[in-house]
Amino acid sequence: MRRSIDDQPLGPDDLPPGAEDAEAVSWAVAISDDYDDAEPRVVLTVEPFGAPGTGLIAHLDPVHVRRLRRALHDALREVGEDPGT
Repeated sequence: MRRSIDDQPLGPDDLPPGAEDAEAVSWAVAISDDYDDAEPRVVLTVEPFGAPGTGLIAHLDPVHVRRLRRALHDALREVGEDPGT
């Protein structure tokens, strides 16, 4: 099983002023159980904007997904944004 959850291309216009050395990226989140153990995992793909198939792919089990979720929650709070639930 493979199922796309969400994706977002972030192009050069999405970079903040002064970030000329930063690289615009696209990210995508999917679910896949195409592994020998047949356990579903969250698949996070990050790749350079406009260069599909050249990025990094993380295959995350639920423990790692929760840790990433907590880190993003905390980062939002640190920058003064409502982290939501």
